[in-house]
Amino acid sequence: MSTTETKPFILTDTAAAKVAELLKAEGDPSLALRVAVRPGGCSGFSYEMFFDSDFADDDIKVPYDGFQIVIDAASAPMLTGASLDYKDTLQGAGFNVINPNASRSCGCGNSFS
Repeated sequence: MSTTETKPFILTDTAAAKVAELLKAEGDPSLALRVAVRPGGCSGFSYEMFFDSDFADDDIKVPYDGFQIVIDAASAPMLTGASLDYKDTLQGAGFNVINPNASRSCGCGNSFS
């Protein structure tokens, strides 16, 4: 992917720093952050994120500085143009997916349709 191409899924600087920190703590350089969409949740679909080293031939790999994001082919259309942010506030800390493909989402922010 050239530097002029748009990444199909982006991380804010804060999210990228947190992912890099978490991956470093894992101590396994073969791991990538897998982002997926699964059926379920109160709005129809839910986001799933975990570290993974098992990749399929049709996975989409999005390179970042020092790590990569991996998205399965079935989830890719629902995540194209989406971004991942990380916030650490008095109310709590966590990742949040901002997805322009979602027509609605639930109050918890973990489910969409």
